Amino acid sequence: MREDNKPFTLSCLLPVRHTLSFFCTYSMETGRLLLGLCAFLCFYRSVASESTCKLKAKFNLSGYKDVEKKKVVVGGMFPVHKRIISSDGNTSRLPVSSGCEGFNFRTFRWTQTMLFAINEINGRTELLPNTDLGYVIYDSCFTISKAVEGTLTYLTGQDEAVPNYRCGTGAPLAAMVGAGGSDLSIATARILGLYHFAQVSYCSTCSALENKFQFPTFLRTIPNDKHQSTAVAQLVLRFGWTWVGTIAADDDYGKYALKDFKEQVENAGVCIAFSEVLPKVSSPEAIQRIVQTIVEDTAKIIVVFSSDVDLSPLIQELLQHNVTNLTWIASEAWVTSALINRPGVNSVLGGTLGFGVKRADIPGLERYLLDVDPYADPLTEEFWETLFNCTLNYGKAVRQARQRAVEGNATMPRAVRGVPDGLCSGEESIAQLGNTYSDVSQLRITYSVYKAVYAVANALHNLEHCEVGQGPFVGGSCANISNFEPWQLMYYLKNVRFKVPHTNEEVYFEEGDVEGVYDIINWQVDGNGEISYVTVGNYNGSAAPEDRMTLRNDSIMWNDEGTEPPRSVCSENCQPGTRKGIRQGEPVCCFDCIPCADGEISNSTNARACILCTYDEWSNEAHDACLPKIIEFLAFGEPLGITLIAISAFGALTTIAVGVVLLLHLGTPLVKANDALLSFSLLFSLVVTFLSSIVFLGEPQHWSCMTSQVGLALGFALCLASIMGKTVVLMLRARVLKAARLRAKAAAKAAKEAAELAREAAESPNNIIPDVIVTSSLNTDTNTSSDPETDRITCGHQRAITAVATLIQAVACTVWLLILPPHPVENTSTQNIKIILECDEGSVIFICCVFGYDMLLALLAFVFAFIARKLEDHFSEAKSVTFGMLVFFIVWISFVPAYLSTRGKFMVAVQIFAILASSFGLLACIFLPKCYVLLLKPEQNREDMMKPRAKPRDGANTGTSASLATAGTQVNNSIASTAIND
Repeated sequence: MREDNKPFTLSCLLPVRHTLSFFCTYSMETGRLLLGLCAFLCFYRSVASESTCKLKAKFNLSGYKDVEKKKVVVGGMFPVHKRIISSDGNTSRLPVSSGCEGFNFRTFRWTQTMLFAINEINGRTELLPNTDLGYVIYDSCFTISKAVEGTLTYLTGQDEAVPNYRCGTGAPLAAMVGAGGSDLSIATARILGLYHFAQVSYCSTCSALENKFQFPTFLRTIPNDKHQSTAVAQLVLRFGWTWVGTIAADDDYGKYALKDFKEQVENAGVCIAFSEVLPKVSSPEAIQRIVQTIVEDTAKIIVVFSSDVDLSPLIQELLQHNVTNLTWIASEAWVTSALINRPGVNSVLGGTLGFGVKRADIPGLERYLLDVDPYADPLTEEFWETLFNCTLNYGKAVRQARQRAVEGNATMPRAVRGVPDGLCSGEESIAQLGNTYSDVSQLRITYSVYKAVYAVANALHNLEHCEVGQGPFVGGSCANISNFEPWQLMYYLKNVRFKVPHTNEEVYFEEGDVEGVYDIINWQVDGNGEISYVTVGNYNGSAAPEDRMTLRNDSIMWNDEGTEPPRSVCSENCQPGTRKGIRQGEPVCCFDCIPCADGEISNSTNARACILCTYDEWSNEAHDACLPKIIEFLAFGEPLGITLIAISAFGALTTIAVGVVLLLHLGTPLVKANDALLSFSLLFSLVVTFLSSIVFLGEPQHWSCMTSQVGLALGFALCLASIMGKTVVLMLRARVLKAARLRAKAAAKAAKEAAELAREAAESPNNIIPDVIVTSSLNTDTNTSSDPETDRITCGHQRAITAVATLIQAVACTVWLLILPPHPVENTSTQNIKIILECDEGSVIFICCVFGYDMLLALLAFVFAFIARKLEDHFSEAKSVTFGMLVFFIVWISFVPAYLSTRGKFMVAVQIFAILASSFGLLACIFLPKCYVLLLKPEQNREDMMKPRAKPRDGANTGTSASLATAGTQVNNSIASTAIND
């Protein structure tokens, strides 16, 4: 068995000229044997015997036939019945070709239309004036096997099918018009293609039939399904439906159409909620399952590619379950079918949108349909009996009446008295019945049948009127209308171009297909509660993509009887500011809308990803636009900046004022004490720190970043170095005082002991006065420091310490500026919505070293001042320095957490506040007491006030270095006086 989808013929030669021939056709696409019957023709001849033939089977076909005295015969095939009668599968007896059941009035109208068209052509004088067309029409029963039977019988030319042979000498066969559905046409086209026999279909739309390699002689007057699939896809996309259910018939028509549709919509982001297949054979369980799927799913749009016959059971089940609020998209095979549009269906199918092939009015057709003769042939007789629910057979009517009489316990004479019940008169009115057979308001497939017949007739006309010598065949020859080959007519059919009578539509074939033109039809409920077909748009597959579909949205009536299209989405659209988050294991149309993160935006609907804003932009609150970030720095003109400038200026002016006060009292003892120059250098450094805080304000520049950091570091270095120069002297004085205090205590103790010894001697009876030797060690020790103001560290040493300490800082700052100087940067990471203009220190190591050095100087100054805090002068500068340094440390220790907990311009404000607070602390603690004495207590600014003050402690005098010599002298005088008196 071959797998290249090609028909094949096998022959076997037997001895004595015994030839066995047979053929089969196999379709790999459908996966089943299209031709299940192999016909055999055997010829046996010998000298002593006659030739014999044995008929292997006889088909049971119904239809119309008129070939007598006809010049050319046109074939036709229509699915007049819906199915074949199922057999019991018994193989113990001779198989019989199955009959058909389920009369279809719509397809019977198609059959009558072909007869009408042939009669009309035979009566025309401008088309085939010298040729009468005959016809052979068979009922395919909507079944492949019956279609094959009809094709074989048609090709044979007699009731008994003999494959590969044309039996009889009748009129030549022209072409086959048929065979109904795509599955049927695929089966017949494979057979007809073997003999290059033309087939013109009126309703086979499957895109597989466009393959001319497999179906070389197939043509059709109905558009290719690839146009319809594209049209349905565009309709779905036009209304934004992204969650769609699909239902297709279990045949090539449904499968190919659905495949093309899925490819187009899925590429555009539409998801298929479910995809169900309608069974070809009655299966209530399958129908129930499909209904359950429809009810449980959330899709509101259902696309159906199916014939009306296959879809009808599903619609009936939906009516029973009262499934409403769905919008159905119909294919051309059922969009105007009366088999679907039954009473009561409006609740389920109201608002349906579908695509119908071109509609036309055919003058005279309605009268022809109404004037049908019920006794003309068995098929018409069955039509009449089915239509009027009666019988034209008198005997059958009597039998039925007798049967009813038996069932009703009536007597036979009464039952048969007169005309039996159920007997047709043959005069019944078809027009009064209003059946779909006589409904000519929506002639679409019917019009396609009409065009197919005229296409064959025009091809025959061109063949008949060929001029010898100008023909298309070898040597310019022409074909003979009375005896032509099928392939010769095929040439004319492929190239035919004609205008259809009454409509003037121009018909021509391009690769066997016609233009993809459709009407968009809306099922609307009229005032009587019935469905009416309203054309709301058009589709032309040959137009430019943007012009293919025209749709009047305001004319559409939807399933809820409103004018707003329904929504069918698995998830609602993600608005700008969000992005689509795919749900794991679900179709891409089912997603979550995830808000864009800060700094990201989405400015379109259903964005797949958020867009990151540039470094100088930030997302707005809705996350649908990037806005410029706020440029932030501590400006001079804002209230906080003005306040800090005022405080800095006040501090600098106050410091200058203190310097002026000291300068005015430069010659006084208080100012001269402990090196006045260091006091002025300290005041100068405080002015620098006050003013350097102002440089931190404003938009950072290269010069301001370097000046602020370096100025602050040098200012504090000079300030702390000056304080350290002062406190080192105080510390040394305190140590001298401590040593003097110890010696004073020892001398006092010795003097006391000597006095007691002298007193005891004076009181003794012997009145012996011992020799009392008072050493002058105290005098000697005391004299060594007879001038305690003269210390081992002079003012020069103090100034040298200050200069060296400051110089070290200056060198470090210079290296810092040369290698990695501070520079302005745009900080975009601290605060998302702002760009903070600030100074980058350049090197963390350098800034830690520079300010760490300042902290070292501060720590040394504090230690020196703390050691010297117990100096008991009238004016204790060591205590002032100690308190000042405590304030300095408290401020800067508090600064660290405060600085780290703030952001933006407030970091600069905290830094300036720390500078000002520490500067004010040093200024107030060190110089406020001096200013108080100089300005408010000038009487205390005397030399003696710089001298020691007595303060007994443990029986001894304590004091400053200035009081050390006075204490020693007093002790010696006391001892001497005691000795003399004694």
